[in-house]
Amino acid sequence: MTKKYTAAHWGAYEARGFGADAELAPLPRDPHPSTIGEGWLDAMQDNGVRIARPAVRKGWLTKRDRQRAGDAEFVELPWDEALDLTAGELQRVIDTHGNAGIFAGSYGWASAGRFHHAQSQLRRFLNTIGGYVTAKNTYSHAAAEVLWPHVIGQTNRTFQDGVTSWPLVADHCELLVAFGGISKRAAQVASSGTTMHQTQDWLDRAAKNGCRIVNVSPLESDMAHHMHAEWIGPRPGTDTALILALAHETFSNGWADRKFLQRCTHGAEAFEAYVMGVDGTPKTADWAATICDLPADRIRELAARMAKHRTMISMSWSMQRCDHGELTIWAGLSLACVLGQIGQPGTGFAFGYGSTEPVGRPHRLINWPSVPQGQNPVDDFIPVARIADMLEQPGGAYTYDGDHRTYPDAKLVWWSGGNPFHHHQDLQRLDRLWRKPETVVVMDHSWTATARRADIVLPTTSALERDDLMINRRDTALVYMSAIMPPFGQARDDYEICAGLAERMGTHAAFTQGRTARDWLTWLWDGCESVATANGFTLPDFETFQQNGICDIPASDETRIHLSDFVADPVAHPCNTPSGKIELKSEAIAAMQLADCPPIAAWQEPVEWLGDAAPGQLHLVSGQPNTRLHAQNDNGRASRAEKIQGREPCILHPDTARAHGVSAGDIALVENARGGCLVGVTLSEKIRPDCIWIATGAWLDLRVIDGAAICIHGNPNMLTYDKGSTGLSQGNIAHTALVKLRKWDKPLPAITVHAPPPLS
Repeated sequence: MTKKYTAAHWGAYEARGFGADAELAPLPRDPHPSTIGEGWLDAMQDNGVRIARPAVRKGWLTKRDRQRAGDAEFVELPWDEALDLTAGELQRVIDTHGNAGIFAGSYGWASAGRFHHAQSQLRRFLNTIGGYVTAKNTYSHAAAEVLWPHVIGQTNRTFQDGVTSWPLVADHCELLVAFGGISKRAAQVASSGTTMHQTQDWLDRAAKNGCRIVNVSPLESDMAHHMHAEWIGPRPGTDTALILALAHETFSNGWADRKFLQRCTHGAEAFEAYVMGVDGTPKTADWAATICDLPADRIRELAARMAKHRTMISMSWSMQRCDHGELTIWAGLSLACVLGQIGQPGTGFAFGYGSTEPVGRPHRLINWPSVPQGQNPVDDFIPVARIADMLEQPGGAYTYDGDHRTYPDAKLVWWSGGNPFHHHQDLQRLDRLWRKPETVVVMDHSWTATARRADIVLPTTSALERDDLMINRRDTALVYMSAIMPPFGQARDDYEICAGLAERMGTHAAFTQGRTARDWLTWLWDGCESVATANGFTLPDFETFQQNGICDIPASDETRIHLSDFVADPVAHPCNTPSGKIELKSEAIAAMQLADCPPIAAWQEPVEWLGDAAPGQLHLVSGQPNTRLHAQNDNGRASRAEKIQGREPCILHPDTARAHGVSAGDIALVENARGGCLVGVTLSEKIRPDCIWIATGAWLDLRVIDGAAICIHGNPNMLTYDKGSTGLSQGNIAHTALVKLRKWDKPLPAITVHAPPPLS
C-alpha cells in the first residue's frame, strides 16, 4: 500500500485508508509523538460538531437583530445563496462605512498547511476588495514582540530564530534556570507543523551531562518528573521581584561582569542604581522574599550558583502573559547581562525554550515561500488582545508602542479558522460586547462558541480533507499532506469560498491569478525548488514529492549562539538599538512616559495577585493543555478522556482541597467578579497550595444559573482579566487572575456545546 502523510501543528503522521477507514500513526522518526494527535481523527469525524452546510442565524436573517447567544437558531442555505448574502453584506458595509468598517482579526491555528491557511486566504481576498482593519501581534507573546525591538533591536521572530541551539545548552550549560519551566505540554506544537519532538531529549542530555535544572514556576510539573529538577515556586506574577533580588545579590557580592556591562549594554548604571535602592528600597533578597513568598536564603543561594556556574536563563512565553509582562522578560535579560554570559556556548538568555518545538532546534533556518497576501489598503489595526475594548469603545483612545491611537468602529467582524471565545479573556464581557457589530461572519469546520455567535457561518474543510504542504522553516523535512477524508457535508476549502466571494465582488482574477488550489500547490513547490537550489541542494519534482509524501532536507544541522557576533565585537556588529547595545534602560520607552512601563525593568504590583488577596482566594494559572491545541480537538477522545463528569479538570494541592471542602472527582465552581466555571477536581502536591491550574480550551458552554454567568464546561477565560499588560504592548494578561472555589452542590447541567445548535 502506498503511504500517504499528513501534518498538523502537533506533528506529522502516516495515513492509511480513506474516509471511515482512515487511520493515523505518528512518524517512526518522532521520539515523543504528541498526545494531541490521538484525538484529531475522531474530532474531525464528529458529526455532532462539524458544520455541514452554510447557515445564517435566524434572528439576523429575518430582522437583522444582534442577539448573538450560543443557543441561537440557524437556517441552512444553499452555497450560492449564502455567498450572495455574504458578498452583499460586505458591499453594504463598504458603501456605508468604508473598508475601515471591516475588522478581520481572524486569529487562530486552523491548519499547519502552507496554502490552506485560513488567515492568509481571508486576508488575500479582503485585500483585493479594498482592505480591512487587522490585529497586530499575538496572544502568545505580544509583550515580547513590542519590547524586544526597543531593548535588543530584534523582532521577536528574529530573537527566537537566533536563540542558542539546544546541543550547546546540553553540552556546555552547568545551570539552567527555567522561569515558567519547560513543559512537554507546550513543546508539542509548532506553528507550521513538525516531524519530530526533541525538546525533552535535549533536556535529558543536558541532565546526563551534569547540568542542574531549576524550575521556577508555581507548578513543579512544568518540568518532567524524571529529571528531578529543583523546584522554586514563587507567587505567580512576582518573578520580576525575584529576578531583581538575584541581580542585587550579584551586584552586592562583586559577581557582576562589569566589562560585559560596559562593552555590551546601555543604561547599566541606571539599572544598578534602581536595584541597589536609589528609590529608597534596595531590592534585596529579604525584600523579594516577602513579595514572592520564598525564603530569602534560597534566593541568595540561587544567585551564588548562577554567578559561579555557566548559566542559561530561560523564560517561557507565559512569563510575559501577565500584568507588566514586558518588565518580567526585560528583567530576565537584564540579569543575564549582569552575569555577563550572553554570547557564550550554552549560556546567557533564551526566550521560548519549550513554548514551541522549534525554539532552539539545531537545524538551519530556510525561508520557504508562501502565498502572497497582497497589500492592505487600510492601515488601521488594533493590538490583538484588545478586541473587547474596540467593540466597547469605538473612537476610544489608547496607547501602543509610543503612539496615541483610537479604536476603529467595527461594523462587520469576520473570523476565519479561529475562536476568540476560547483564547480571549473575560468571556462574559466579550459575549456581551460581541452583540455590538452589525454583522459577524465566521468560517470554520466546527460549531465552536464563536461560530454559534455568528450571523453567517460558512463551513470549511478540515486539514484532513484537502491536499496541502507542510513547510516549516526549521524542520528537517517537507511533508505532502494528502486528504484522507472526503469533505464533510457541503464544506468547501477556504480558497474556494474566498474565490466564490471574489467572483461576486469583481476581484476573482486578482484573487486566484487564474490558478486552482492544485496550481497554487505546484506554484509553491516551484518556489521551494528555487529556495533549495539557492541553499545548495535540490528537491524532487512535484509529482515525485506527492508520491513519496516526505522529502528530507540534506545537511540541515546548524548550531547557533545568540548574539555571539555582537558580543565578540559590539562595534562591528551592533544591536539595532539607539545605543547599538542591549538597553537596560530605554530612552525611547522613557519618552513615552507610560506609568505602567518604566524605562528599566522595575517591580510593579500586578492588578491582582496573592500579595493583596482576600482570605481563601487562589491564583488561577491557565496553561496549554496536554490533549488539545488551545481548543482544537476538545471533542476528540484524548481530551474527553481527561474530563471529569464531562468537565475540564483542575489541579489543586491536597491541603487546598481540604480547606475548601472538595475531594478528587468532585465538581467545583471557580468564580470571581468576571464569571465562573465548573471544573472537576484532581489533586497534586506539585502545585503551590494558593494556586489552581485549569487548562485552556474547553469549549465555552455559557449558562446563567441563579443570576450568575458560568461556563458549565470549564473554560478558565471566564475568569481571566481583560486589560493590556502595559500601555507599551497592550498584550494579554491571562496569568493575572484571582478566584474563589467552592464545591458545586446543585444539579449538574448537561453539556450542550458538543452538539449542533438548532438548525432549520
